[in-house]
Amino acid sequence: MVNLAYFENWMDPIGPQTLAGEKHINLTPMAFADGAACNWQILEASHGYQALPSTETPEEFYPGSELLRRCPDLLAVSVSGAGYDMVDVEACTKAGVLVVNQTGSNSESVAQHTLGLMLSLCKQIQQADRAIRRAGRDWTRWDYTGDELTGRTLGIIGLGQIGRRLAEIAKIFSMKVIAYDPYLKDADFRERGAMSVTLDELLGQSDFVSVHCPLTEETAAMVGPAQFSMMKPNAIFISTARGGIHDEVALTAAIKSKGIAGAGVDVFVAEPPAHDHPLLEFDNVIATPHNAGVTTDCLFNMGQWAADQWIDIFAGKRPPRYKNPESWGRYADRFEKIMGRPVQA
Repeated sequence: MVNLAYFENWMDPIGPQTLAGEKHINLTPMAFADGAACNWQILEASHGYQALPSTETPEEFYPGSELLRRCPDLLAVSVSGAGYDMVDVEACTKAGVLVVNQTGSNSESVAQHTLGLMLSLCKQIQQADRAIRRAGRDWTRWDYTGDELTGRTLGIIGLGQIGRRLAEIAKIFSMKVIAYDPYLKDADFRERGAMSVTLDELLGQSDFVSVHCPLTEETAAMVGPAQFSMMKPNAIFISTARGGIHDEVALTAAIKSKGIAGAGVDVFVAEPPAHDHPLLEFDNVIATPHNAGVTTDCLFNMGQWAADQWIDIFAGKRPPRYKNPESWGRYADRFEKIMGRPVQA
């Protein structure tokens, strides 16, 4: 019997329903209301940990060196979506613990959310809606003349699962798609429907700049004052990735000075942002509470994919979405010692 622990609720009931058919997996829910001592007792005896997103998890239960020390039989840590910035991957690798995510499960939902932000901002839908709700009528419909997406340039920072899907959708509007991703080869860009450019070229050429890369030491604050100054005055900035990749103060300054035309922001450093966050003052900024991937479809995918991946892990298979392959040798040794059988080749 293997023990798999998770906090509060699985992403979708399909996860526990799927795992219920695996009689060798003891699925144990934990509740924050039960207190840290009770939850640590469960985690310390667990072989798997299905984590909640970072914004919903106390830092005490972030998968790092202290948690790994306290959980000697832990074989793998799984996150609910694509992002795993709350996980200390280096510590997990040294400990022989697999880190897996559900990358791709949210690509359609996030790409569609991004498109919604783009359309609303360039067509001035939000600005017009706010105006029409006000008592004053010191405007005409011509004050909210919008633009089409047709023929305009979309610059994608990070051409992974979400960026690739957004590029596909953009082609429906006959948009030109350029992208910056230093980890891809030229053939990857061609296959994913985008032209490879440098970050500076992307910022200078794009009518829409959309961020779809993970938050890492390399990408933290990568879009700051200098980068916003390179963008066109009619450009729109979108981020549905992670808070901290763009500088919120610099973005506020760019909006206020009309250095760019607007922004759609689904992510903040502090989530949810304070109600008096400076970006929320502008009609040409759309803010959403990190819910680009919160759809019934996406939650079902994440729940099912996570459950399937745990079944693979406990069967000794290589999971399809593990992020630290260099841990495999150490992990394989630990798996055989803990489970009493070798991993599958």
